[in-house]
Amino acid sequence: MRERYPLEHKLHLILDGAGYHRSELVRDAAFVLNIELHYLPPYSPNLNPIERLWKVMNEYSRNNVYFKTKREFREAIENFGILTLPEIADSLTSRINDNFQVLKPASSS
Repeated sequence: MRERYPLEHKLHLILDGAGYHRSELVRDAAFVLNIELHYLPPYSPNLNPIERLWKVMNEYSRNNVYFKTKREFREAIENFGILTLPEIADSLTSRINDNFQVLKPASSS
């Protein structure tokens, strides 16, 4: 990102709560690069669209399937990305979107 945007402009990066995103190494690098890190709240997959894609992938590739080997498992995941995903991509818009509700401030009466 820094190659595209000058260092004097602060960048804001939104991350999930994975341990490696919260590591001291990441925080230190972000500080040096003038990047402010923002973390999604825990247990909030509705705020992270990739989580919704993982759910769809599981429905098509993993749910109720027994894989005898790691290779079979990996192939099922790869086939989802190569074969299934292009076929269902148009239908994903309704499942992987940002459905946020705008709330009006409460009146003080």
